[in-house]
Amino acid sequence: MQITDDKTRLMPAGTFHAPRGAAEGTGPWHLTAEAAQAIIQLAAARSTDIAIDYEHQILYSEMNGKPAPASGWVDPRSLEFREDGLYGTVAWTAKARAAIEEGPNGEPPEYRYLSPVFPYDANGVPLDLLHLALTNTPAIDEGAAQLAAARMAITHDVNDDAQEIDTVKREQLIQTLGLAAEATDEQIDTAIAALKAAQADADAFRTALGAKDDAKPEEAVAALKATSAVAADMNLYVPKAVYEETTQQLAALKENSNTAELEALITEGLNDGRIAGKATADWLRTQGIAACKAHVAGAPSIAALKTTQTQGKPPEGAETKGDGKLNETELAVCKSMGLTPEQYRKANPVPAA
Repeated sequence: MQITDDKTRLMPAGTFHAPRGAAEGTGPWHLTAEAAQAIIQLAAARSTDIAIDYEHQILYSEMNGKPAPASGWVDPRSLEFREDGLYGTVAWTAKARAAIEEGPNGEPPEYRYLSPVFPYDANGVPLDLLHLALTNTPAIDEGAAQLAAARMAITHDVNDDAQEIDTVKREQLIQTLGLAAEATDEQIDTAIAALKAAQADADAFRTALGAKDDAKPEEAVAALKATSAVAADMNLYVPKAVYEETTQQLAALKENSNTAELEALITEGLNDGRIAGKATADWLRTQGIAACKAHVAGAPSIAALKTTQTQGKPPEGAETKGDGKLNETELAVCKSMGLTPEQYRKANPVPAA
């Protein structure tokens, strides 16, 4: 493993083999400048850093059930081809850095080698850099490389030089997801999963509402309102004009009834002395029927006002009983009821003498 101040060699240039003792996949492999540039372009399209694990555990974690912790991460946009190989910037974990450096007294490191995992074509040309591992037995068998390629869902056509590669820059993805610039891969995956879940919920709502797949939110709301609206039974309703006319008539009838009752109370109060005179009566009319009732109920009756000085006999010169004319009380009743004296007398004839 060759580490410089700025970058670490990830794959040697030229023709190389697996070390002696490797069981399978011994090569040879051939990394040219042209092949390296193709790998650099693919790496630039990645949305995550290139992982470095221990002993290729990433490849075998599903089979042995053990975790695959990272020992470091390669910035995929840092890849660079130099005369002796493909280099990249590595951010080592604290544990891994202690394992690859000599001890304080010159003790040898725990790990000496960095082993890349890559698919390759029939001519042994590497097609991509999938991930790497710290190991002391750097051998890559063909089956492992194929497994890694399948898990990364990468398809290569070495005969198609015009193959187009969709590139999504990590910075653009983070910005689109609304995450902080230093967002981790786990945060990015969580945000993408949330977006997928929200999309699934939106699709379910559209389906339930009978809306189109591409319906906008306001269109979905309109569909909801349309399905929840219930046609009104017009037999249960009357035109607004009829309702208002009926309400006005009822209010007028109530007012007339209250006025008639008020006038009757005032007349009774004037007759028995509970209402002192015209001024009091006029004031009570302005206060309404409730105030008039309270006044009449609380005022004392004046006995002298219940009889006349003639003991009920008409004074000299007054009209005799039976002349058909109305007295003041009867006239007040006519006024409150809206009747003419003739109408009242016809309904209430004078008793015979």
